[in-house]
Amino acid sequence: MHLFYDPHIVEGKAHTLSEEESKHAVRVLRLQIGNELKVLDGKGGAYACSITEAHPKRCTLAINERFQEVMPSYSIHIAVSPTKQMERMEWFIEKATEIGITEITFLRCSNSERVQLKPERLEKKAISAMKQSQRLFLPKINGLVDFSSFLQENSFGLLAHCSDGQKNPIASVFKANNCPILIGPEGDFS
Repeated sequence: MHLFYDPHIVEGKAHTLSEEESKHAVRVLRLQIGNELKVLDGKGGAYACSITEAHPKRCTLAINERFQEVMPSYSIHIAVSPTKQMERMEWFIEKATEIGITEITFLRCSNSERVQLKPERLEKKAISAMKQSQRLFLPKINGLVDFSSFLQENSFGLLAHCSDGQKNPIASVFKANNCPILIGPEGDFS
């Protein structure tokens, strides 16, 4: 079944796909009236739908059934310093979405190689990866945040780092439901 994304879909009403998704359904996939598809809302909801109007600018759907996945009891938040090449950041967003990362924040450090991001482009990559991997949750993607501000706004029960001292397995120390992971730039955090 073909997958589409629309965060505004509501059960119990006829729904019209965005112009971009309508064009993809009607022109690219050649779907017609009566064909079935699934719409993801990125918040755990999946809607089994059938097409009632097939036009490249306006594809209207009847919602037949709704499925709701429960949010996992844990959340994984990755904060990463962006790399110089945008393709690597897109790849990262894609893979993080596929494995179920809950939230992604980009850190601005003094050694960061990139100072600007294209949030719309990164969100499109995440949506594409969510549909491709059939995940029902879209990760929250935050823009660039100063490293020091990020540390002040978030409290960490454990700060793991490379050191020559005594080593403890992370599982023996970290038992929280929320797991922040920070990845610094080449040259380390600042």
